[in-house]
Amino acid sequence: MMSRERKKQAAALQEKLKILRSITHSHALSNTSIIMDASAYIKELKQKVVRLNQEIACAQDALRHKSYPKVTVETLGGQQGFLINVFSDKSCPGLLVSVLGAFDELGLSVLQATASCADSFRLEAVGGENVAENVDEHVVEQAVLQAIRNCSEISGSEQDEE
Repeated sequence: MMSRERKKQAAALQEKLKILRSITHSHALSNTSIIMDASAYIKELKQKVVRLNQEIACAQDALRHKSYPKVTVETLGGQQGFLINVFSDKSCPGLLVSVLGAFDELGLSVLQATASCADSFRLEAVGGENVAENVDEHVVEQAVLQAIRNCSEISGSEQDEE
């Protein structure tokens, strides 16, 4: 006869195997078959992880080679303003003025900014509290992208005239 402790252990094992069977979608009846199905399921999951990691690596690579300009806008604590980062692989005359003009049109005051306008264009700016109420991260991003497009179009048409 089995002791109570052994019966509890056997019941616990059967419950764990039942859970394992349901998680792995196994139709097996014997304990050995349930464990074999679980092993196959784990191998399948590992292959999925490898495949997903490859997809992530490809997506990250694509993002690194994504066309520019890149604009990121983050809301600073409690709607007190925005942190705006702009990067473009090309710089054109008047681009900084155009971007700052977009801030002005949105009612954003620039509290602090760092800019580089050599071969590429980089700008990191902290915009203070905005006067307009309907200005969010997306609105700021779209305004900056439009300012960059406008500047590029003007610069491109001036080069065509030369």
